[in-house]
Amino acid sequence: MAPELVMVAGEASGDVLAGHVLHALRTLRPQWQVAGIGGAAMQREGLQSWWPLERLAVNGFAAVLPRLPELLRMRATLRRRLLRQPPEVFVGVDAPDFNLALEERLRGAGVPTVHFISPSIWAWRRERIRRIERAVDHLLCVFPFEPALYAGTRVRASYIGHPLAEAIPVQPDRAAARAALGIDPQAPLIAVLPGSRAGEVRHIGAAFLGAAAQLQQRRGARIVVPVAHPALAAPLREQARAWPQLQVQWLDGQARTALSACDLALVASGTATLECALCKAPMVIGYRLPALSWWLMKDRGYLPWVGLPNILAGESLVPELLQHACTPQRLADAALGLLDDSARCASLRARFSDLHAQLLRPTAALAAQAIAEAAQHRGLR
Repeated sequence: MAPELVMVAGEASGDVLAGHVLHALRTLRPQWQVAGIGGAAMQREGLQSWWPLERLAVNGFAAVLPRLPELLRMRATLRRRLLRQPPEVFVGVDAPDFNLALEERLRGAGVPTVHFISPSIWAWRRERIRRIERAVDHLLCVFPFEPALYAGTRVRASYIGHPLAEAIPVQPDRAAARAALGIDPQAPLIAVLPGSRAGEVRHIGAAFLGAAAQLQQRRGARIVVPVAHPALAAPLREQARAWPQLQVQWLDGQARTALSACDLALVASGTATLECALCKAPMVIGYRLPALSWWLMKDRGYLPWVGLPNILAGESLVPELLQHACTPQRLADAALGLLDDSARCASLRARFSDLHAQLLRPTAALAAQAIAEAAQHRGLR
């Protein structure tokens, strides 16, 4: 029997976002069987995952190449399965390189398609808009400026707010978060988030941990590292051995608690930067790619920033240290520059509160409603 809903997420952040939507969808379609590709958050809400989420998590152009045959086989197998037993609706959760081609074929076969999170055509690869037109019936946008980008196309694009803005308290309880972590209320605390994928940790982890060692030495800071996935724990601990003096409190997940508790975060570019802002944590953003991926991507962007807080603000709110600039020394220096400027940190928290208000909508409920409505329109096109 074919599931009524198939969802495919491509990485840990998408899994979390989709988990909230599936939870909301229970009230509208409690009888629906849900399958596809997802992680722990989606599986807790009833998804039967046909492949592990980690099979899709690939970081950068160069990293895709050795995995490309496997990814193409996976997509072809999934496509054949869904064309043979079509669901009532298909939802692609981010992962546009994987999902848009699949959605195009399914939509051509009469399956309604919803894409959750507009591809970042405002940042790079604007040519994707034509494929989106062919592939997507309803595009769910998480940033307020995105629907206007699709004016004049056949794509229905709706702003639904960002799920993290709904999930994170407008006023994080710093004292409660520190108590949960067993950290003194007055101790300087740095949260280190070097990514949720193995490739990210491989290229970023050592620089972040090296910066943390300097901050601990120079300021006596406590260091907490929320490990995004159990498979990342061993490589991170191995990287930390390069600084024997570094004392780390390793956390099994708990990123939100760490961000609510910290004075500052070192954070890899991506959704975690938005989570950091919503937790009202000043941050330094760092990122590295394999050399070939960086060379291929460095001139393809349309914006001067990669961090979501800077993009949404339209200005350089927080430091970004990318590729060759992402070194322990420069990360530590940028962090100290923020820690020593209490007025700037207070201003950042105020700006992050304004950002939170802009993004706060009943996102999960709006997404669930859109998915349920798409299923009702099957066969009417």
